[in-house]
Amino acid sequence: MDFIWILFAFALGFSAKIISLPPSIGYLAAGFLLNYLGYSPNVGLQTLADIGITLMLFTIGLKLNVRDLAKTEVWGGCLSHSIIWVLLALFVVKVLSVLSLSYFADLSSGSAFIIAFALSFSSTVCVVKLMEESGEMRTRHGKLAIGVLVIQDIIAVGFIVAATGKIPSIYALGLIAIFPLRGIIFKLINQVGHGELIPLGGFFIALGAYELFELVSIKGDLGALLAGMFLATHTKASEITKSLLSFKDLFLIGFFLTIGFSALPTIEMIFIASVLFLLIPVKFFLFFLLFNQLKLRSRTSFLSSLVLSNFSEFGLIVAAISVKSGWLTNDWLVILSLAVTFSFIFTNVVYKYAHGFFTEYKSLIKKYQRPERLAEDVFIQPCSAPIVVIGLGRVGMGAYKSLELHHSKQAWGLDADSSKVAWLRSQNLDVYKGDAEDIDFWESIDLDKIKLVLLAIPSVQDCKIITTQLKAANYQGKIAAIARFDDERVQLQEYGIDKVFNFFNEAGVGLADESMEMVKADLRPG
Repeated sequence: MDFIWILFAFALGFSAKIISLPPSIGYLAAGFLLNYLGYSPNVGLQTLADIGITLMLFTIGLKLNVRDLAKTEVWGGCLSHSIIWVLLALFVVKVLSVLSLSYFADLSSGSAFIIAFALSFSSTVCVVKLMEESGEMRTRHGKLAIGVLVIQDIIAVGFIVAATGKIPSIYALGLIAIFPLRGIIFKLINQVGHGELIPLGGFFIALGAYELFELVSIKGDLGALLAGMFLATHTKASEITKSLLSFKDLFLIGFFLTIGFSALPTIEMIFIASVLFLLIPVKFFLFFLLFNQLKLRSRTSFLSSLVLSNFSEFGLIVAAISVKSGWLTNDWLVILSLAVTFSFIFTNVVYKYAHGFFTEYKSLIKKYQRPERLAEDVFIQPCSAPIVVIGLGRVGMGAYKSLELHHSKQAWGLDADSSKVAWLRSQNLDVYKGDAEDIDFWESIDLDKIKLVLLAIPSVQDCKIITTQLKAANYQGKIAAIARFDDERVQLQEYGIDKVFNFFNEAGVGLADESMEMVKADLRPG
């Protein structure tokens, strides 16, 4: 990557962060600005963008349970939304065509359908980054949104195959032979260890799956996604995901820059893109109403619908193929790129306030909730132990086991990951599934029995949201949390958390205390 790209990406990404916007918004702006200044991308930038998307789909697969896609609320919500949306958007486009609005007047019915179809997708890049940054990938609404995105991605791949006439090779059937090799592949991954081979192995599998699928004339990105799903049950899946996180985010900068390099917009194009952007509320309400009809809780419906309220990079791929095939003019690729950019900004800005907005207006939002509950959304009243540990990762489990050792039966654990909770319960641990950021969760249990809430989660934003929900539910006990850095510790203390432990400092203190226990009998007093 040329230094000028790095300079602009860093400067505008940093500027976006200063004004509380995600850096990705700055990267988008950097692409348009570099284009305006006369710079043009080379093959290297597109390669970075392609690798970024491949790694992103691979890491999505690593966190995905195939059974999640089989849920009616996922495939039913996605397919019904896509069909209704295309019909509604097609109607709007045709109305604008009849009104002879610029760029719409000469659209054929086929071109109008392609535009409506391209706008039906939600952005995998935007949603995944938002969910990761807010620590909500494994929540109910996070899994629902990711499931919908995967179904949409499969639909997009199907369109690409149909549009390009790229029929899978007969050799694609040979991919089935990979399944009997599952045990051997898992054993090889076990031997990788925990060093530099972990991220390298992730690159090898993700890019190898991409190339393998391309060889048999199937979209390579689908291969990366399926490879991740293939390895999702492996014990090292989480470690591989974490090792690739920084690489993925770095390479995705190339993707955001390439959007800006698509073409220079005119004022008229910006106006048309703004008109299309006005369809975003329609996308939100359609998702929201459909999810509610599928018996999801209103909070899950609201948060999932809001994070899915954007246009997608896959829509741009659809548009690019259509331009190449002569179904759309290149101007429409620019217009759709602008509409995607506007939608990214909208989702990133608005979702920051989603939890607070739901808490404030939940009585109004819950009017759309159906009285029936899906089995997954029925919460079991936990035990009466006075301490709850939220977040059952390494730190949370360490805290839970320490409490069990010194204060037996005085603590219980809480995590939003159903598969993790099921495994821990099989080990006879007193843990439960629940979303601590959900005000309904806290209002459904007896908070008078809880004296201490221990937040064993690394996200400062998550800690703040949970603290807000606890206070809204009139919790009167104490709250403790962990922080990785001193500035985060100060933030959390100022927010009202009673005690914040520096993760790295406390690890050192714990190491010293445990080590001293082994030799204290041999040490002379004084």
